[in-house]
Amino acid sequence: MSSSPLHIVIIGGGPGGYVGAIRAAQLGARVTVVEENALGGVCLNWGCIPSKTLLGFIELGERARHAQSYGLKIDGEVSYDLPRMIARKNEVVNGLVKGIGLLFKQWKIEHVAGRGDLID
Repeated sequence: MSSSPLHIVIIGGGPGGYVGAIRAAQLGARVTVVEENALGGVCLNWGCIPSKTLLGFIELGERARHAQSYGLKIDGEVSYDLPRMIARKNEVVNGLVKGIGLLFKQWKIEHVAGRGDLID
């Protein structure tokens, strides 16, 4: 932990939470992030990134299907392997989540697995 007298606790490790935590740590604050699920929030783990990754595979397949019009010859039919696509999507997501964890480690940000509440 940092010896900074300023201690910031951020509830939620989504895009706003983890970016804010890293910036606060860069500015010298001691930072704790409370997140009950995986770092990165809904966008990284279940929403935007997984969806766009899978859509990217479909787009690539469609381009391959029309490759001949670009002068590329592909022998055989283009098909999809859904289990492998999902496995690759999981690799992408896990790599990004691990990247956030490495940044937390680099900036000495504490991650508490749990739920935080604001109490009056």
